[in-house]
Amino acid sequence: MALTGRWMTRDAALPVLPDDALDALPKGDTLGFDIAGLESWDSGFVAFLWDVKRAGQKTGVTLRTETLPPAAARLLGLLPDQAAEPPAQTGRKPGFVEQIGDRTFAALTETGIIAELGAQAVKGGLQAVAGRGRMRMADLLANLTDAGPRALLIVGVVNFLLGAILAFVGAVQLEKFAAGIYVASLVGIAMVREMAAVMTAIIMAGRTGGAYAARISTMLGNEEIDALEVFSIPVSSYLVLPAVLSLTITMPFLYLYGCLIGMLGGFVVAIAMLDVTGAGYFHYTVTAFGIGQFLFGLSKSIVFGAFIGLTSCRIGLKAGRSAADVGVAATRAVVVGIVGVIALDALFAVIADVLNI
Repeated sequence: MALTGRWMTRDAALPVLPDDALDALPKGDTLGFDIAGLESWDSGFVAFLWDVKRAGQKTGVTLRTETLPPAAARLLGLLPDQAAEPPAQTGRKPGFVEQIGDRTFAALTETGIIAELGAQAVKGGLQAVAGRGRMRMADLLANLTDAGPRALLIVGVVNFLLGAILAFVGAVQLEKFAAGIYVASLVGIAMVREMAAVMTAIIMAGRTGGAYAARISTMLGNEEIDALEVFSIPVSSYLVLPAVLSLTITMPFLYLYGCLIGMLGGFVVAIAMLDVTGAGYFHYTVTAFGIGQFLFGLSKSIVFGAFIGLTSCRIGLKAGRSAADVGVAATRAVVVGIVGVIALDALFAVIADVLNI
């Protein structure tokens, strides 16, 4: 068989071996190749040779590859005589109970993996405090800057508007009972106990959690994660720990900031709509809750921050390696973060009721 000219895939003019090309050859005969006129070749040339190899196996013809380019002969030797058969489709769909069991086991597995990832992050943090950690302070400072000062604007705007909305709705109802001054208590308790922590966590899940997942999945696609593993650099200390620490550290401060800004929003609406003085609003705000409410909100914000950091990093680490998987990972991290924060807040509500907080 004489092979001449260019055999490049991008030329889109490669010949196709007919199905009956070797049927006329006697069984047990040999087929050699003349490459005197061969110019350049790539994988398209090897694909054509594989077609010849499979056709020869089918008709009982033996190929002589010693005249082929050495690289092409080696690649052809790695290919099987026959293409692998696709797996047979059973056509059986799992039942409803089986689906529930599979999803339950998958959820429990993911919970265990996230818990293990959190334990590794805690261990890495303790090692960093002792001076034996693999975390770079530059990465921690960069994550702290992104999750802290750069998030102040959006956290402030959302909490200000939320406090204003609470004050407006409360004023409309409380004025009917000549109790407009209690708008200050309503806004203060709502912001300190629930809204500031939950809304700030939701903002950070959409803003920072999605960014973490997209960044790690991009590194996975670029094989940077594989390079870290080759050099025995633990991913939990190099990538996960700075992300989790930055959110765990900044979330309490963002919570306090959101409380103050939310109360300011309620103050603006109350002064504009009600016959309330600034001193009276401040008095009813301070007396509406105690230090226990602040501590309860702070504890929630810390848990929310650690949860968002761990789940976002885990979703990024298990993402695919294509460009589309980066967007999927970011979207999934945002959805899981928001739903998880609300679920954790419901759990905290039950705990508060049991502890009579």
